[in-house]
Amino acid sequence: MGRHDPGAGQYCPISRALDVVGERWSLLILRDMMTGTTRFNDLARGLPGLSRTLLSKRLRHLERSGVVERSGTRYVLSPAGRALEPVVFGLASWGAQWMFGDPRPEELDAQLLVWWMHSRVDTSGLPGDRHVLHLRFADDARRFWILVEHGEPSVCMSDPGFPVDVTISSDVASLYAVWLGRLPLPVALRSGRVQVEGASTVTRRLERVLQLSPVAPFVAAGSAATA
Repeated sequence: MGRHDPGAGQYCPISRALDVVGERWSLLILRDMMTGTTRFNDLARGLPGLSRTLLSKRLRHLERSGVVERSGTRYVLSPAGRALEPVVFGLASWGAQWMFGDPRPEELDAQLLVWWMHSRVDTSGLPGDRHVLHLRFADDARRFWILVEHGEPSVCMSDPGFPVDVTISSDVASLYAVWLGRLPLPVALRSGRVQVEGASTVTRRLERVLQLSPVAPFVAAGSAATA
């Protein structure tokens, strides 16, 4: 990825905006902050192709530009940063309709998918203060658990030692398709592309427990328009 040329010698608001956000990682950092990520380590986990050194540089650049602010150990969007939400999700809508097709093999990262999914797990409608979701992939030997304690989710790559409420089995591509809104969960379950085992209190509410990606409505709309 080449270095952005600040200003490009043009006195233009588009050029000035690109000075701040006209670089891929900056937009992806903002995407993750807009969907609730605020800590440096969590940002790093959600952007595995970005080195921690470069992440620090990009965050400092966004701070200097007034788009991001520090609040203790957290990074939060400033009013200028929040005003970019229509831009970022506008790109999601455009990309979903015009540029989004079948995944490339290098885009299918099971660990990243589980990391994204864990922030969208809602167990507030289930009894108890602790819930465990076990994810198993047919084409990835690693095992993942999403542990939710008192509403706080975390990802475990070894058994956390608590009873499992539901086990979700799938191949990586199918679960990506569900998460991103390309494949409705009921269709995935009926076809066997996704299988679930566990307590009925969880399995019958799975669509509410596993909330989809924030960009899933755009992907679903883009898929419908293409069809």
